[in-house]
Amino acid sequence: MTVKLKATFIGFSAILMWSLLALFTTASGQMPPFQLSAICFLIGSLPGICVLIARPERLKLLRQPAKVWIVGIAGLFGYHFLYFTALRNAPAVEAGLIAYLWPLLIVVGSAMLPGERLRWYHIAGALAGLAGTALIVARNGLSFDGAHTLGYGAAFLCAFAWAGYSLLTRRFDAVSTDVVTGFCLATALLSLVCHLALETTVWPATGFEWFAVLGLGLLPVGAAFYAWDFGVKNGDIQILGAASYAAPLLSTLNLVLTGFAEPSWRIALACVLVTGGAVLAAKDMILRRKPKRSAEGAAA
Repeated sequence: MTVKLKATFIGFSAILMWSLLALFTTASGQMPPFQLSAICFLIGSLPGICVLIARPERLKLLRQPAKVWIVGIAGLFGYHFLYFTALRNAPAVEAGLIAYLWPLLIVVGSAMLPGERLRWYHIAGALAGLAGTALIVARNGLSFDGAHTLGYGAAFLCAFAWAGYSLLTRRFDAVSTDVVTGFCLATALLSLVCHLALETTVWPATGFEWFAVLGLGLLPVGAAFYAWDFGVKNGDIQILGAASYAAPLLSTLNLVLTGFAEPSWRIALACVLVTGGAVLAAKDMILRRKPKRSAEGAAA
């Protein structure tokens, strides 16, 4: 197995872990978002801390420009606070699917970067995703359920936060994955400060809820970030980008199978629209063709 192929598989493992985010968050009880973020990111930093203790010479890799730290901390802290807030204030399936518009936003955003062109299928994919989102949040016709407005809004902002973070970090492909440890620690500290200032502490009431919090910190809010960072920097980013669109399907399936959500035609159709729109927008990634060698190149 080549290094590139191995890195691609490692990156895909992050997608599998992220599909557990909604399930673990829903099962974690009523812990406030900032408190949950602080605990989970502290747990998530432990793998990186262990590596740095075992190999202290890698500490120098944490010396990065301020812009790297700003993008990393703003992305991780902003995304997860918004995500946890969404799940606390809206049904888990709807909030999760809206938040998982981030793959579609990344594809559309990437098409508008220098050297790329926005095609009709990018626009059609975006419209399909928006149609799916409208189907999710509309309860009676085209109206919103006012009781869940805060959760829906947080989920929308969550999608844009992660898409923006992912697009901006493409500039830092030479930055070591070790820096993710610093992102997690800084995000845990910021979350703790916000929790102490704005929230009332609520601890998990059962061992099952503690298990869910531990699962969050070790997998979707921990190891997944290291795996994703390594995968997109060393693997096939085109394949990983297209594979990301499996996350909302896996997330929804996890919630339905574990009883946290009821299956319905509305959820199924919305899932098809959101995921189908993302795949359409990523057509170039999925159906890319290798350039033909010229006769001169072949002769050489």
